[in-house]
Amino acid sequence: MRTLAILSLLLIFSAILAAQTTPDKSFRTVKGRTLISKELPPVNLKFGKDFKYAGGHQFILYGVARAEQHFFIDAGKDGLVKRMYWVQFEGYLPDNTHAYDYRVTKSVDIGGLNFIADAYARNIRANPGRLDSDGAATRNFLAQRGYRLGSDEIIFQRLVHLIGADKRNELMIIYLEDMSASGLTSADLADGGKAAGKRNETFDAMLGRALKDLKITR
Repeated sequence: MRTLAILSLLLIFSAILAAQTTPDKSFRTVKGRTLISKELPPVNLKFGKDFKYAGGHQFILYGVARAEQHFFIDAGKDGLVKRMYWVQFEGYLPDNTHAYDYRVTKSVDIGGLNFIADAYARNIRANPGRLDSDGAATRNFLAQRGYRLGSDEIIFQRLVHLIGADKRNELMIIYLEDMSASGLTSADLADGGKAAGKRNETFDAMLGRALKDLKITR
């Protein structure tokens, strides 16, 4: 009887854990190079011909938000990713009252949607971020499918569209490039770096490339 009681408790605990970590059914599908979202927000995202769909997954982020990621990549036969789009639909769970809050320095309109725009250069070996972050989830997911970034030096454009007056949901699109072909490093673009004076020019050019291969319709 004691063994049965312990097994029952374990089953109950497993069910509770699953309820906390298993996201709802996806509202998104992919057809070719087009990602279709039925809601939050209802939108179609189409990517350039050099990008192919590498898959998607869902998870609970930091215990407070539900995240769904999809990836469209430009990679060689060796699996090295030269460029990619990382699309993330994210929303806070109903058991909290959080809202998204970004410092806005630049915004762009894409397909009639307003996106907060910011850009960064980073060495992911020196600054890998939290092990439970969405960035870590991205790298782990791609590695499981035989892909890896071309180098540790990356540059990326982040685009964030906040949904609804309560700002509890967001669509985030990150366009990322391997920096090795440019001959620059993240340190070069940082304050005091040898290319710091060209940082804004570099980021503006990257935004142009990000928008060139992205079409949003509703």
